[in-house]
Amino acid sequence: MVAAYNQINHYGRANGMTLTVPKPGQAEYRMTIRDEHLSSPNTCHGGVLAGLMDAALGAAALTLAFTHLEFVSTVEFKMNFLHAAHLHDNLVAKGVVDHIGNKLVVSSCVIYRVAEGKEDVAVARGLGTFNRYPASKRDFAQLVMQQDG
Repeated sequence: MVAAYNQINHYGRANGMTLTVPKPGQAEYRMTIRDEHLSSPNTCHGGVLAGLMDAALGAAALTLAFTHLEFVSTVEFKMNFLHAAHLHDNLVAKGVVDHIGNKLVVSSCVIYRVAEGKEDVAVARGLGTFNRYPASKRDFAQLVMQQDG
């Protein structure tokens, strides 16, 4: 299902985001800050970081929901911006599920600025809540079945 999700995730591709899933309930998105992500000279727009945060939080929840043949949608998320991200910075957003209930999933995430030979710097932290619902409610389920079949 993750391969199918990557195929239809136009937002992630348009922003140069790459998803990996270490295991269900965890997700990592990587991206490099490009010119189109800047809001002022050399500084990334906060909305880009918010999009990366929502993607990582949601992907963590989604990978666990997949194991129950479910999908998720964002109910709410909050984040704290800790440091600026700059042009050409390499970022990794690490999302993890903290709680899965009957109707909701809660996940947390830290976005790090990573550079070889340097200590990773936390750029932002966030927390999200996601609604669980059956995969049968989405056209996406048909795409997944087509790829598996």
